[in-house]
Amino acid sequence: MKHVSADGAQVIKIPQEQYDQMVKKASPASTCVKNAIMAFLFGGGICAFGQLLFWAYEQAGLRETDARTAVSITLIGITAVLTALKVFDNIAKVAGAGTIVPITGFANSMVSPAMEFKSEGFVLGMGAKMFVIAGPVLVYGIAASMIYGLIMFIIRMFV
Repeated sequence: MKHVSADGAQVIKIPQEQYDQMVKKASPASTCVKNAIMAFLFGGGICAFGQLLFWAYEQAGLRETDARTAVSITLIGITAVLTALKVFDNIAKVAGAGTIVPITGFANSMVSPAMEFKSEGFVLGMGAKMFVIAGPVLVYGIAASMIYGLIMFIIRMFV
Protein backbone atom coordinates (compact mmCIF):
# COMPACT_ATOMS: atom_id res chain seq x y z
CA MET A 1 0.00 0.00 0.00
CA LYS A 2 1.53 3.33 -1.08
CA HIS A 3 1.09 6.67 0.65
CA VAL A 4 2.38 10.12 -0.13
CA SER A 5 4.29 11.89 2.64
CA ALA A 6 4.06 15.59 3.48
CA ASP A 7 7.06 16.38 1.25
CA GLY A 8 5.53 14.57 -1.72
CA ALA A 9 7.66 11.41 -1.56
CA GLN A 10 5.96 8.06 -1.96
CA VAL A 11 6.06 5.86 1.14
CA ILE A 12 5.29 2.14 1.11
CA LYS A 13 3.58 0.86 4.23
CA ILE A 14 4.00 -2.85 4.96
CA PRO A 15 3.06 -4.92 7.98
CA GLN A 16 5.77 -5.47 10.62
CA GLU A 17 5.78 -9.26 10.09
CA GLN A 18 6.43 -8.85 6.37
CA TYR A 19 9.19 -6.31 7.09
CA ASP A 20 10.84 -8.70 9.59
CA GLN A 21 10.81 -11.48 6.97
CA MET A 22 12.40 -9.17 4.40
CA VAL A 23 15.14 -8.16 6.87
CA LYS A 24 15.82 -11.79 7.79
CA LYS A 25 16.05 -12.75 4.12
CA ALA A 26 18.40 -9.85 3.26
CA SER A 27 20.67 -10.20 6.33
CA PRO A 28 23.82 -12.28 5.94
CA ALA A 29 24.18 -15.40 8.05
CA SER A 30 26.10 -14.95 11.30
CA THR A 31 29.69 -16.13 11.13
CA CYS A 32 30.53 -15.57 14.78
CA VAL A 33 31.87 -19.08 15.42
CA LYS A 34 33.95 -19.07 12.21
CA ASN A 35 35.32 -15.60 13.03
CA ALA A 36 36.28 -16.69 16.55
CA ILE A 37 38.06 -19.80 15.25
CA MET A 38 39.96 -17.84 12.59
CA ALA A 39 40.96 -15.16 15.11
CA PHE A 40 42.18 -17.85 17.50
CA LEU A 41 44.17 -19.66 14.80
CA PHE A 42 45.77 -16.58 13.25
CA GLY A 43 46.42 -14.84 16.58
CA GLY A 44 47.91 -18.04 17.94
CA GLY A 45 49.90 -18.46 14.74
CA ILE A 46 51.39 -14.98 15.08
CA CYS A 47 52.33 -15.71 18.70
CA ALA A 48 53.79 -19.11 17.75
CA PHE A 49 55.80 -17.44 14.98
CA GLY A 50 57.08 -14.94 17.55
CA GLN A 51 58.16 -17.84 19.79
CA LEU A 52 59.96 -19.51 16.88
CA LEU A 53 61.75 -16.23 16.17
CA PHE A 54 62.72 -16.00 19.84
CA TRP A 55 64.24 -19.47 19.79
CA ALA A 56 66.04 -18.71 16.52
CA TYR A 57 67.51 -15.50 17.92
CA GLU A 58 68.64 -17.33 21.07
CA GLN A 59 70.27 -20.03 18.94
CA ALA A 60 72.02 -17.26 17.00
CA GLY A 61 73.65 -16.20 20.26
CA LEU A 62 71.46 -13.37 21.55
CA ARG A 63 70.77 -13.11 25.26
CA GLU A 64 67.15 -13.56 26.32
CA THR A 65 66.41 -9.83 26.64
CA ASP A 66 68.06 -9.08 23.30
CA ALA A 67 66.21 -11.95 21.62
CA ARG A 68 62.87 -10.62 22.90
CA THR A 69 63.72 -7.18 21.55
CA ALA A 70 64.73 -8.65 18.21
CA VAL A 71 61.42 -10.54 18.01
CA SER A 72 59.47 -7.31 18.59
CA ILE A 73 61.48 -5.45 15.96
CA THR A 74 61.08 -8.31 13.49
CA LEU A 75 57.31 -8.59 13.96
CA ILE A 76 56.89 -4.82 13.63
CA GLY A 77 59.06 -4.77 10.51
CA ILE A 78 57.28 -7.71 8.85
CA THR A 79 53.86 -6.22 9.60
CA ALA A 80 54.89 -2.79 8.30
CA VAL A 81 56.19 -4.28 5.05
CA LEU A 82 53.11 -6.48 4.59
CA THR A 83 50.86 -3.47 5.28
CA ALA A 84 52.76 -1.35 2.75
CA LEU A 85 52.39 -4.13 0.16
CA LYS A 86 48.65 -4.38 0.99
CA VAL A 87 49.08 -8.03 1.94
CA PHE A 88 48.28 -7.53 5.64
CA ASP A 89 44.79 -6.22 4.79
CA ASN A 90 44.04 -9.41 2.87
CA ILE A 91 45.28 -11.50 5.78
CA ALA A 92 43.11 -9.47 8.15
CA LYS A 93 40.01 -10.13 6.02
CA VAL A 94 40.42 -13.84 6.74
CA ALA A 95 41.98 -13.65 10.21
CA GLY A 96 39.72 -10.95 11.61
CA ALA A 97 40.61 -10.04 15.18
CA GLY A 98 43.54 -12.48 15.11
CA THR A 99 45.69 -9.80 13.51
CA ILE A 100 45.15 -7.45 16.43
CA VAL A 101 47.83 -9.24 18.44
CA PRO A 102 49.20 -6.11 20.09
CA ILE A 103 52.48 -5.76 18.26
CA THR A 104 51.21 -6.53 14.75
CA GLY A 105 48.02 -4.55 15.21
CA PHE A 106 50.05 -1.59 16.43
CA ALA A 107 52.42 -1.72 13.45
CA ASN A 108 49.51 -2.00 11.04
CA SER A 109 47.72 0.96 12.64
CA MET A 110 50.87 3.05 12.24
CA VAL A 111 51.59 2.22 8.60
CA SER A 112 48.04 2.05 7.16
CA PRO A 113 47.15 5.76 7.51
CA ALA A 114 50.53 6.85 6.19
CA MET A 115 50.13 4.66 3.09
CA GLU A 116 46.97 6.56 2.15
CA PHE A 117 49.11 9.66 1.53
CA LYS A 118 51.87 7.89 -0.42
CA SER A 119 50.90 9.75 -3.62
CA GLU A 120 51.94 13.02 -1.95
CA GLY A 121 55.50 11.75 -1.62
CA PHE A 122 57.51 9.96 1.01
CA VAL A 123 58.40 13.02 3.09
CA LEU A 124 55.36 15.31 2.77
CA GLY A 125 52.90 12.46 2.25
CA MET A 126 53.73 9.34 4.19
CA GLY A 127 56.20 10.84 6.64
CA ALA A 128 54.10 13.85 7.58
CA LYS A 129 50.85 11.92 7.87
CA MET A 130 52.50 9.28 10.00
CA PHE A 131 53.50 12.04 12.43
CA VAL A 132 50.06 13.66 12.30
CA ILE A 133 48.09 10.46 12.76
CA ALA A 134 50.23 8.36 15.08
CA GLY A 135 51.83 11.13 17.02
CA PRO A 136 55.42 12.21 17.01
CA VAL A 137 56.26 10.42 20.23
CA LEU A 138 55.23 7.02 18.87
CA VAL A 139 56.89 7.40 15.49
CA TYR A 140 60.10 8.86 16.90
CA GLY A 141 60.19 6.29 19.71
CA ILE A 142 59.83 3.34 17.38
CA ALA A 143 62.26 4.67 14.79
CA ALA A 144 64.84 5.56 17.44
CA SER A 145 64.49 2.21 19.20
CA MET A 146 64.93 0.30 15.94
CA ILE A 147 68.04 2.32 15.02
CA TYR A 148 69.43 1.98 18.54
CA GLY A 149 68.72 -1.77 18.51
CA LEU A 150 70.49 -2.25 15.20
CA ILE A 151 73.50 -0.22 16.34
CA MET A 152 73.74 -2.18 19.60
CA PHE A 153 73.40 -5.48 17.73
CA ILE A 154 76.24 -4.54 15.36
CA ILE A 155 78.45 -3.33 18.23
CA ARG A 156 77.88 -6.53 20.21
CA MET A 157 78.79 -8.64 17.18
CA PHE A 158 82.28 -7.16 17.24
CA VAL A 159 82.83 -6.79 20.98
